[in-house]
Amino acid sequence: MITNFYMIRDINGYNGFGLPFSNSNYSATITGAATTLTVPSNTTKTPFLAVFSFEPGAAVWVALNNTATLPAGATLVATNSVLNPAARWVEEGDVLSFITSGVTAIVGVTFYAIPG
Repeated sequence: MITNFYMIRDINGYNGFGLPFSNSNYSATITGAATTLTVPSNTTKTPFLAVFSFEPGAAVWVALNNTATLPAGATLVATNSVLNPAARWVEEGDVLSFITSGVTAIVGVTFYAIPG
């Protein structure tokens, strides 16, 4: 079972981002081609919080259930990709796609089950 996501309260009672270490971690060194990761199964069928980490200075574009794409020029256009997201809600079986314009980029993804 994947580690549950629980916010930790600070001394004033506010939620902090004090996450426990998870038992569901993934990492890769990606190159110029799109790389995918399928969100794992969870016995409780709950949604997940995917927490992303990127090599310092890397520009990594991430898409959900689409192929990640790089920006194509100086004009702002609609895209299905997000640059270096911090964390996103995902569901079991979703496919995350990663791409970088750099030679390589180290990427990490940690999943937490969101209890209902």
